[in-house]
Amino acid sequence: MKLSDVMSASGLSIYAIVALVLFVSAFVAVVLMTFRPGAKAKHEYDARLPLDDNDQQPAPRARD
Repeated sequence: MKLSDVMSASGLSIYAIVALVLFVSAFVAVVLMTFRPGAKAKHEYDARLPLDDNDQQPAPRARD
């Protein structure tokens, strides 16, 4: 009996399917959060943070 026969008979293929479903759902969540309406202002604010020379703390923003 070969190792490939043992592994294919053990029924481990469900783990690959679960991993694929988790990856796709995480990818869709990131895409939805990135392209949701109103996200442009937040992305523009976050893009300017490294270039901001002010010593002031930014005003707290409301959670999205």
